[in-house]
Amino acid sequence: MPRYISFIRGINVGGHKKVKMADLRALYLDLGFRDPRTLLQSGNVVFEADAGGLSARIEAGILQRFGFEAQVLLWTPAAFRAALADHPFTAEQLERGSHAMIVFLSGAPDERAVAALVANNQGSEAITAKGQALYVFYTDGVARSKLDGKRIETSLGLVASARNWNTCQRLLKLLCEMEA
Repeated sequence: MPRYISFIRGINVGGHKKVKMADLRALYLDLGFRDPRTLLQSGNVVFEADAGGLSARIEAGILQRFGFEAQVLLWTPAAFRAALADHPFTAEQLERGSHAMIVFLSGAPDERAVAALVANNQGSEAITAKGQALYVFYTDGVARSKLDGKRIETSLGLVASARNWNTCQRLLKLLCEMEA
């Protein structure tokens, strides 16, 4: 059975859309997925499933079970690893892993939209797009930035869910453990 990583957008952020990870794993099992494993409280789930409408099934399950809508981005382990390998961050930036973000996107962004996002950004963030990922280094930290998920989504016209470098490394470790 193929393995996937789902990034659930906006759960357990600021006390909104609260979901216990045990309940989320139970939902994935009830949807017929195998071996769901969660990482942190932010909607990172690695699981196995037969392909076919997985994001829509998960979104419908979240709505039915938890009573709110949440968008789900689905990535294969190969695509996830490629996004990590293709990062533009310097070694110095990676030492500040919580400032180095990979924004996983629902599609490849239009080059003009990315150029406009970069040109209109008034902060000190370094922004690079490659494939279905946007790489952002938040020099002054994410909390101080005006470049948030909503602005990225509006600018690019895509669904976006960001994870910092440290979380991505933990997800990679989880993937490796599951594949062993």
